[in-house]
Amino acid sequence: MYKFNNVSLNPSLLFNMRKQVFTAIAAVAISGVYASAQQPEVVVEEESLTVVEEVPCENHYYSSGSDNWFIQLGAGVNVPFFEYSDVDGSKKHHFTAAYNAGFGKWFTPYMACRLNFMGGALHWDNNDYHKMKYVSGQVDFMWDMFNALGGVDNDRVFSIVPFAGLGAAYAWDMKPAGNIAGEGTRHKSTTWAPDIAAGLQLRFRLCKYVDFFAEGRVQFLGDVFNGTAYGVPADLNISAIGGFSFNIGGREFSRYNPCDYTGYISNLNNQVNDLRAALATTGAALAAAEAQLPCPEVEVAEATVVEAAPLMATVRFSLNSARIVPQEKVNVYNIAQWMKENPEQNVAIVGYADADTGTAAYNMTLSKRRAQAVYDMLTGEYGVDSSRLSIVAEGSDKQVYEENNWNRIVIFNVAE
Repeated sequence: MYKFNNVSLNPSLLFNMRKQVFTAIAAVAISGVYASAQQPEVVVEEESLTVVEEVPCENHYYSSGSDNWFIQLGAGVNVPFFEYSDVDGSKKHHFTAAYNAGFGKWFTPYMACRLNFMGGALHWDNNDYHKMKYVSGQVDFMWDMFNALGGVDNDRVFSIVPFAGLGAAYAWDMKPAGNIAGEGTRHKSTTWAPDIAAGLQLRFRLCKYVDFFAEGRVQFLGDVFNGTAYGVPADLNISAIGGFSFNIGGREFSRYNPCDYTGYISNLNNQVNDLRAALATTGAALAAAEAQLPCPEVEVAEATVVEAAPLMATVRFSLNSARIVPQEKVNVYNIAQWMKENPEQNVAIVGYADADTGTAAYNMTLSKRRAQAVYDMLTGEYGVDSSRLSIVAEGSDKQVYEENNWNRIVIFNVAE
């Protein structure tokens, strides 16, 4: 054993110091690789900063294949504008009942496709009082104007949705028949015609699964549709419908923006810099110790217990949600693997909420639901022993990050 600068060291102590230094070097190297993989905007090469790619801060929206389907049921009135003439000196248009059913899906927050059916009776004047029954089917393309122009909002109460479509219509039971002849000289009592439709839907959100809608539609039909052909080369039917739209799986889209994680990446970079500083200090101490070799043996002082730092994995949540989205599940998986590799360690699951939204009492409940969701996945899906986990709800009383919307989060702390 040897002494220098009033400090005693032995060879085994120096060996342990070297081992710690090499471990710190490996940790810095791994952390540097991870940080560079998570932040593609820049690459630091020695003393120069080279910008290789800029990631646009754009919102991307997605949903599962089972969400955003809808069934539409409604009723209202329609009035035809066919070949027209007075009956007994009177001139008026006749309103009749119309019925509607539709089925479709919102593929994005802006666009949907719908298979739509209309039907009912049509009455009009043309020398005689005419009537018939009809049914039509169209494939409509729908555009959510408010989401497209005002930004996506899953909780928007009112939306305006223009639409246009193509299809066909079939008519029967014409009384009296028109001037379109069938086989021989007998006039047809049934017809069909291609159909072009356009209109506007006003949609009112009642809850996540039900909307009320009011819809106006104009149908442009072939001139033979009502069994009479002369004058204007198209028949016209105008309808007004009201009803309910039932959203299968709810009507909402999840959002992802690459820039949401810039704060997290910056935090990782800061940790890498701290490790580098610690490595430099340890390297200087090691060099000073090696310069004094050999050194006398001394009594080893009792090691200082350092409290473990929070684990680096986090789980982020959407606004007012405790559902773990698919891209966050990898962080829960990483914690589960870490706990399996460190069976002596226990973990506290700490939930937070955004202080900008909701009351303090509601946010406390929401943060507990978020922590509980992570707890359930760790114990149920990944088989972590529940006795090694604890749940802490911080609500919005504490905020981990300066940007409040980053605080919709669960973090992990090493617990006793």
